[in-house]
Formats: sequence, C-alpha cells, structure tokens
Amino acid sequence: MVFGVLLAGGVGSRMGNMEKPKQYLNIADRPIIIHTIEKFFVNETFEKIIVLCPEQWISHTKNLVKKYIGQTERIAVIAGGETRNETIMNAIRHIEGEYEVDDETIIVTHDSVRPFVTHRIIEENIEYARKYGACDTAVPSTDTIVESEDGSIISVVPDRSKMYQGQTPQTFRLKKLKELYESLSEEEKEMLTDAAKIFVMKGEKVYLVEGEVSNIKITYPYDLRVAETLIQSQKEE
Repeated sequence: MVFGVLLAGGVGSRMGNMEKPKQYLNIADRPIIIHTIEKFFVNETFEKIIVLCPEQWISHTKNLVKKYIGQTERIAVIAGGETRNETIMNAIRHIEGEYEVDDETIIVTHDSVRPFVTHRIIEENIEYARKYGACDTAVPSTDTIVESEDGSIISVVPDRSKMYQGQTPQTFRLKKLKELYESLSEEEKEMLTDAAKIFVMKGEKVYLVEGEVSNIKITYPYDLRVAETLIQSQKEE
C-alpha cells in the first residue's frame, strides 16, 4: 500500500502578517493546499491521502476539501505534531490504526505548499522507495553554497558539483522510518530538519530523485507572485 502524507502544519510566519497560514492563501482562485492535494488525489496508486494541519484549522481544511474535491474517504484531515517529524509520526499512527501495514507499505511525504510537484516526481518517488526503501527529491545547486560557523565569516565553500537543493516529496518504507525514528535519542531528534536526515544519521542510504526547478516551496510573498506566473504559463501551454 502507498499513502500520501501532506504536511500542512506550518503557520507561515515568513509570509508576513497574514490572517491565515500560507497553505490557505489562494493562487489562481484556489487555496494552495487544494492545488497540492489534487496532484496526489488524481494518482490512483494512493490508498489514502492524509493531510496534517494545525488542530484549529482541521474543520476549515475539511470544508475546503469538500468544496473543491468533493466528499471522499480517500482524504483524511488530522492534526499535525509539534515538529515536522512528529507530524509524520501522527500520520503513521493514523495509518496503523486503520490498515494492516507491512514491510512494503510506503509513505510519500510532501510539503502542502509545493503545489507544482509533477506526476513524474511522485511516480519516481514511489518507484525508488519500493526499490531502495528511502528517497529524497533534489535538484543540483546552481549557486555556490557557503558555510559559516558564526554567521559572519565563511568557514567552508563546498564543491558545488556535489551540492543539491532538497525539495519534497521524501518517500520511505513506513515501518523502517518509524523504527529509525524511535531509535533516536532526544538530542538526535533536536538535530533533525527533515525525515531523510533520520536515515542519513543512522547510516541508511537515501537515493536521489531528480526534482524540478518549478517545484517551488511557497514561503515568502515573492513566491506567491512566482506561483501565479507559473499557473498562468501552464494554462497557456
């Protein structure tokens, strides 16, 4: 079985003084989160799509799903956790409560504010996770990356040819991800930025799926303008 896990737990603080989290802002007259859900919903490989959002936004999210997609049992809206990885664990607990999972059960985790993910990227994530157990979507870095220990002075300039910019989806065998996460110490959990790092920290291989430059994460007001332009260009193709 394959499950989509859409992470919509953010409050969008970097978007500025907004009345609602960024995933509920509109592009092309539809909420960002709906654009993203639809990319997963049309893929019949998914047994179920779990959308995880702040508890106070569950009812609103359910209403949006009903309005734009319709009444469907293939989409569940539940509360996220305190951190990104705790949110994913909430999704895993939900899946385990409803289904008999096994070693081949796959979860495809994705940012709700990346509405331009392609069907090719989703399909390759599923394929790689089935074959290798864990994969991450990334694009080669086009800019030089610099590292600074103190935020003032450059410490290291890594070889750009080896640098990639991470995107999502990140896709894993469910039971393996849960096993590795539960083996982490509290100190290790505090070091996490995403689920792929869990595998890397434990010496497990994470394979790369080629992303797309257009698979942007809508984080800042400028990104909304870019997103509107992308939507318009897609309509004209």
